[in-house]
Formats: sequence, C-alpha cells, structure tokens
Amino acid sequence: MTRMLFRDDPYLRDASAIVQGHTNEGGVILDGSVFYPTGGGQPGDSGWLDWDGQRLVVATAVKGTADQIVLVPAEPRSLPPIGAHVTQSLDWDRRHRHMRLHTALHLLSVVIPFGVTGGQISATHARLDFDMPEAPEDKPALEAALNDYVAMDARVSDGWITAAELEAAPQLVKTMAVQPPKGVGDVRLVRIGEEDDWIDLQPCGGTHVARTGEIGQVRLGKIEKKGRQNRRVYVHLDG
Repeated sequence: MTRMLFRDDPYLRDASAIVQGHTNEGGVILDGSVFYPTGGGQPGDSGWLDWDGQRLVVATAVKGTADQIVLVPAEPRSLPPIGAHVTQSLDWDRRHRHMRLHTALHLLSVVIPFGVTGGQISATHARLDFDMPEAPEDKPALEAALNDYVAMDARVSDGWITAAELEAAPQLVKTMAVQPPKGVGDVRLVRIGEEDDWIDLQPCGGTHVARTGEIGQVRLGKIEKKGRQNRRVYVHLDG
C-alpha cells in the first residue's frame, strides 16, 4: 500500500520516499506519494524524482494493484533502484490548478442542483455532466452565483464517515455513476463551509484548495447537450 501524502496535505510539493517496486510497464512505486493518481475525473499529477544526481520525469500517476500508486515516466529510461531514497517533486502549478477547478466543480454542483453523471478536470478548465433535460435559462445568473461562493472565501475541509452512515444519508452522493472514495470501511467527505453551516458536503477523493477564495474568478463556458437527459457545463479559470 502506498501512503497517500497528498491526502494528508494537498499543499505538499516535495517529499522524501523509498522505492518499493517497479511495474512490468516501467512504472515506479514509492512507499508514500505526493502524486495524486488519476481518478474521479481529476488527472494524475506530473513532476519528477531525484536521486544520486539523476532525475526521472514523471508524466502522470495511476492506481496500481493493492492500493499502490504507480508513477509513469515521461519516457523510457533507467529507473531508481528498489530501496533507493528519492526526492519526489510535483509540477505544482498544474496540480494547484486542478485543486482550484475541482473545488469549483463542487460549487457548480450547488449552483446547479441536479444529479451529476460525469466530470473531467484539466489545468485550464473543467466540466460536469448533469442529469438535466433542459439547459439553464439564465447562464449569467449561474456564473454570478458561482463567483459569489468563491468570493465568500469559505473553508474547505475533509473528514470521514462510515459506509453505514453514508448509506443512511444517500442525499450526500451527487455522482450517479461513480462510487464514493472509501478507506478501510470509511468514506471520505469534503465539506465547503463550516460543520454546522455548510455550502456543500459530498464524498470525494480528490485534492482541493483550503478556501474557496483561492479558486479565483471563474466563468461558465459552453453548455452542451449530451443525450436526452444530459447537459455538459464547462467552467474556466480566468487566471
């Protein structure tokens, strides 16, 4: 099992680690990872590993077997040997934009209160698919409401509940096609706002900013029809 250092501290940019193994495809497995692996619509992190005067550029991170995180090199080359002590470093600008957009999507799911059927994040924009038969009539009002939540600079935090507690509160699950992120019998919840006065509360395994003000100004992009009951809504960062 790879320790998910990004979950303990999403602002951790560098960390020491020990190489635990290699995959047959040429990936690297560390004992602890600052790299978020592709999942939940959020791309895997990129960056690099340094050891003994050598550097390996990491193109992305993916989930392996047995709760391992596999770092995928940008090109075939010699890997740090098993047991080697390495320093792992994120492409922080790219990760931070993922964090800003992921948090913005949580707010978008508040502004547009329909079931979520899919989503995707990049470094410049993100989108959610909603189980919504008709496109919203007042797009400027939605954009204004979204930026009002950003301007509130609300706190973003996480916690855990049991699977049984989640089953007793199905309204927390907005995603219709993705299973909530689970630990050992527990489910991670991300809260925007305070415990007794929250804006959004839902299961999520991704990385987020600490306060909504860190997202910055956002704008709504195009709204596409994707099937009879599906509308795709894009969100862009303005800076």
